[in-house]
Amino acid sequence: MNIDARSHYLTDFARVVDLLPGAGVPWLARVRKSALDQFAQRGFPTRKDEDWKYTSVAALEKMNFRVEPDGRAHTGANPLMDRFALASDIGHVLVFHNGRFAPWLSAIGKLPDGARLVSLADALEAAPEALEPYLASEEPQSAFGALNGAFMADGAYLHLKRGTVLEAPVHLLFLSTEPGFANHVRNVIVAEEGAQATVIEHYAGIDGATYFNNVVTRIFAAGNAAIEHHKLQQEGSGAFHVAGIHAVQQRDSRLESHSISFGAALARNDITTAFDGNGCEVTLNGLYLVGGTQHVDHHTRIDHRQPNGTSREHYRGVLEGQSHAVFNGKVIVQPGAQKTNAYQANHNLLLSRDAEVDTKPELEIYADDVKCNHGATVGQLDEAQLFYLRSRGIDEAVARSLLVHAFAHDVIERIRVASLRTRLEQILLARLPQEERIGEL
Repeated sequence: MNIDARSHYLTDFARVVDLLPGAGVPWLARVRKSALDQFAQRGFPTRKDEDWKYTSVAALEKMNFRVEPDGRAHTGANPLMDRFALASDIGHVLVFHNGRFAPWLSAIGKLPDGARLVSLADALEAAPEALEPYLASEEPQSAFGALNGAFMADGAYLHLKRGTVLEAPVHLLFLSTEPGFANHVRNVIVAEEGAQATVIEHYAGIDGATYFNNVVTRIFAAGNAAIEHHKLQQEGSGAFHVAGIHAVQQRDSRLESHSISFGAALARNDITTAFDGNGCEVTLNGLYLVGGTQHVDHHTRIDHRQPNGTSREHYRGVLEGQSHAVFNGKVIVQPGAQKTNAYQANHNLLLSRDAEVDTKPELEIYADDVKCNHGATVGQLDEAQLFYLRSRGIDEAVARSLLVHAFAHDVIERIRVASLRTRLEQILLARLPQEERIGEL
């Protein structure tokens, strides 16, 4: 990391630290200062770092994005709302404009007793002590996670008390319209014993604008809790999107994570979970569809720390142009985590000779009574399948589109939120040639 970039973020922190939500809370001030120190010591990663071997952040480092400490001044309509809103099966909508909560654009429905859904900034101002267990005990984190910890200003805070079931999905919509801005978003999802919820975390921005969304989402699932989490990344073509989704699961909890990445010039998603109790389950599904010179990177880590855990991971990618994708999926089975059942697969479809994929599924097994397997493929369209469709009178462009659609749909059909699944189908069809003909077939 160059000294100018390091100095920029240190100087920017000094400028805004007293204006950030909860600035007068002693424990939060210590958390922010500790995170800033970590960032200052480590700096941005380089390709010498194993986890960043195939992803360069040099372009992001040179931009010197600035923080807007209070985005609430930008009230009024947002030109992106109609384009990115979902349908009526969404029960609660929280909209964030340039990283700050926009209540005039949001609509929180009736919440059951035991559910609290607010912006992080409001929670830090009203009752910061409730957030201390979830913000003050950070595990070692990446440079971007540390930067987020120093500058975190807003995001969503969902807390479900014991046995609380949130029937309708929550849509967290983050809209970016200002070039040159950095939005350090922090989301916290807490599900106590037996609680259940579905959350859609959605990022979008003005096409062509250069901005930086640096996001951390923490999920805490207590015993028998069930969280279904969806991440839809539709950033503008000039955006940088770096995010971490980090979960901790207790006994018999269930987590589903669906990560869909379509936008941004550079996108990085780190998705991790740790089984801290017996009988945990996790499913990680992912789809990335990129073209041009886009770069998308998914790093996942499933840490089986306790016995009788089950993990399933299905990631698929479709690449065009000169795009580049990276997938690194690590499954760790710790000593004593007997009866672990883990499956991992990453499949990639290259539609251009200039597209590139680096895929690395990994298993680290330190227990002997387990069932674990993984696999990865990188290839082009199946010529035999293409020939079959052509022999039935389907022209080549439509035949190729049908095969690509079927390949990507394997991930989309796993999503149970109807409006989100429909939206993803629309995006997929819009990215394929001859979509009019596909709809007729």
